[in-house]
Amino acid sequence: MRHITLSGTDLQVSNVIAGMMRIRDKSDAEIRELVAAALDAGINFFDHADVYGADYHQCEQRFADALGWSSAQREQVVLQTKAGIVWSGEGWQYFDFSAAHLIEAVEGSLKALRTDYIDILLLHRPDALVEPEEVAEAFSKLEAAGKVRHFGVSNQTPRQIDLLKTAVEQPLIVNQLQLSITHSPILGQGLATNMLDLDQSITRDGGGIVEYCRINDITIQAWSPFQHGFFDGVFLGDRERNPKLNDVLERLAAKYGVEPIAIATAWITRHPGGFQVVLGTTTPTRVTAAAQGSDIELTKREWYELTHAGGNICP
Repeated sequence: MRHITLSGTDLQVSNVIAGMMRIRDKSDAEIRELVAAALDAGINFFDHADVYGADYHQCEQRFADALGWSSAQREQVVLQTKAGIVWSGEGWQYFDFSAAHLIEAVEGSLKALRTDYIDILLLHRPDALVEPEEVAEAFSKLEAAGKVRHFGVSNQTPRQIDLLKTAVEQPLIVNQLQLSITHSPILGQGLATNMLDLDQSITRDGGGIVEYCRINDITIQAWSPFQHGFFDGVFLGDRERNPKLNDVLERLAAKYGVEPIAIATAWITRHPGGFQVVLGTTTPTRVTAAAQGSDIELTKREWYELTHAGGNICP
């Protein structure tokens, strides 16, 4: 398992992250088995959010209840959580980046996770009504109290990040973005820049989010790394929608002696921007198989072959 140092921190983290979004219905034993598989694979990074579960903080609490970690055990891992999404109670959600809400959310996460501090707090999706001064107030209070050590965002554009920076003093070290071989507009747009009448060339993120993050030392964390699109099924083994891609995945898997899921992981970690992969699976064997991709460095030809097979045009 390859590890990276998150810019501006002393955090040595695995470039594969175990996401805990789907553990709410798992037994304590199943959660322990899942976490053990991650740790055995060299993963030391666990991703949460206050809205994961049927109730606020449910998955965070399930995680802590099942593991019962001592303070010494907790210090061996990196815990990341997210805040800012609010359920309306009517089947839709809205966003609240006010200082009061962010501080309340973190207090709830600390209690649920049974820890004194969060390593990284992310703003969970953009808030169109954001007031940067409110975010700055929350971040400064949480940092001063030792409750959050580092901060970042998710699904934000360069200009949205720049807006936050007008008031926020702490470095924003992470941007969590959806990325997979078949859902890769943040990479595909750059490949097709200035191509007339080509949908892939359209800028959808406010202008080069990958390059912006590299320039500003922001680590991209890829969520839904095996999804075909937006929560509409995985591409692995899906020969109806992705026959060519699965042919390439299987051929490269045979070459490297791993499962195709490891090649899909390696496609993301191959990027020189130092991307991390956020796994969403709750199957221990899939965690083990996916994590093997961390140590595979695909050739440029292999990376581009996968990119093309995933639906991108390489002009």
